[in-house]
Amino acid sequence: MMSFKSFQLELDTRHDKYERLVKLSRDITIESKRTIFLLHRFTSAPNGEEILNESEVKLDAVRRKIKQVAQELIGEDMYQFHRAISPGLQEYVEAVSFQYFIKTRSLISVEEINKQLIFTTEDREETSNTTSNSHDKQPHTWSLKVTPVDYLLGVADLTGELMRLCIGSVGNGDIDTPFELSQFLRQIYDGFTFIGNTGPYEVSKKLYTLKQSLAKVENACYTLKVRGSEIPKHMLADVFSTKTELIDQEEGLS
Repeated sequence: MMSFKSFQLELDTRHDKYERLVKLSRDITIESKRTIFLLHRFTSAPNGEEILNESEVKLDAVRRKIKQVAQELIGEDMYQFHRAISPGLQEYVEAVSFQYFIKTRSLISVEEINKQLIFTTEDREETSNTTSNSHDKQPHTWSLKVTPVDYLLGVADLTGELMRLCIGSVGNGDIDTPFELSQFLRQIYDGFTFIGNTGPYEVSKKLYTLKQSLAKVENACYTLKVRGSEIPKHMLADVFSTKTELIDQEEGLS
């Protein structure tokens, strides 16, 4: 009976930790989505720098949530709880890479993302504890590494946001961004095709959605190139939205 009591306690503790990680992952997903919605206003905002600064504040709040995840996983095997935290990490990768693309017009690497996920007691949340325990000079460090699969899935979701950014920029009269996005998405698609069926099942599932986003952006570039001079700028977004609906209908029939 004593052995089974200890087994029960261990299983209950693990289950409670799993549930806490699921709730933290849900919070990370929600805040990351809000950051993405904010960044979509970049093309239409009069002052884009304010949008970027506000998005950085929101991402800092997301990182504080990820720090709590890292603290929960101290002394644990991360892969035992990976299913609980994976959706939140994917959404965070999507938000960070979207902000990075708007700033630099390039793709952030998984190494750069992981550098931002190293936490110490010098952070704002821990300042009170460090002053009260000033005799203990050893800084505590927590880190959480984004796995390659989570990174790939986050980048695949990024392509959908870039497609929306393309249509939104055209509606604001920006003609150059769609061609830039088309080249960028083509490079990402080429990279995913190299993985093919050898990668995880989730990556191959995302490949179809990625191809859809690329087709919509290329269709927008084609319309701009062929009929851009005929259509007034304020009507371009309506033309693209109807064309993308037709593409969706054709793909649904096929």
